[in-house]
Amino acid sequence: MSTTVAATALHALPVEAPIDRDAAMAAVADLLAALGHDPDHGDLAETPRRVADAFLELLTPEPFEMTTFPNEDGYDEPVVVRGIPFVSLCRHHLLPFRGTATVGYLPGERLVGLSKLARVVDHHARGLQVQEALTAQIARTLDAALDPDGVGVVIEAEHLCMSVRGVRSAGATTSTTAFRGSFAHDRRLQRHLLGAGDV
Repeated sequence: MSTTVAATALHALPVEAPIDRDAAMAAVADLLAALGHDPDHGDLAETPRRVADAFLELLTPEPFEMTTFPNEDGYDEPVVVRGIPFVSLCRHHLLPFRGTATVGYLPGERLVGLSKLARVVDHHARGLQVQEALTAQIARTLDAALDPDGVGVVIEAEHLCMSVRGVRSAGATTSTTAFRGSFAHDRRLQRHLLGAGDV
C-alpha cells in the first residue's frame, strides 16, 4: 500500500500589521478611561493585559499541515463532519460570534484526516470576520488543498453584536452556506450536508 502523503501548510491569515501587545494594553487602558473607569483602580489594573491577551488568542490562527492521502479505494461518497464548534470576532463590533460548522467534501484522488476539517474551521475563525467570508474561506481552502469533486460548508452562528446590543435578538442564529463543484449542482448532496436527508 502506498504511503504517499501530501501536505499543504496553512499559515496565519494576513493582517495589516503585526500585533503589538503593549500598544493593545495601552489602548484598552485608554478605552477604560474614556468610558469613565480608572484603569489603575483595584481589579481593573490587570484588565488591559487580560483583554489584550484575549484578543491575541482570538486573532492568531495556528498554522498546521493539511495532510492528505491517496484515495486508493476510490471512495466516492460524501465525507461530512458536523457540529464543529468555533468562536470568531465580528469585524464590525469586535464582539464574538459563535456556533458550529458542518464541513463536507466529495473525494477525488485525495482524502484528508477528519481532524483537519475541524482545524481549517478554527484556523479561519481566528480573525476579524464576517460569517459570509468565513464560510467562503473554509470552502476555498478545502477546494485548493484536496482538489475534490465537491465541497460544502454550512455555518450556524449566534452573533453577540445582534443578541446583546442593538436589536437584542437573543438566540437568533444566522446560517450561511458555500457549495462548490458537485455540491453546487446536486440538491441531494446539499440536503445531505444540511442534514435534511441521505444521498
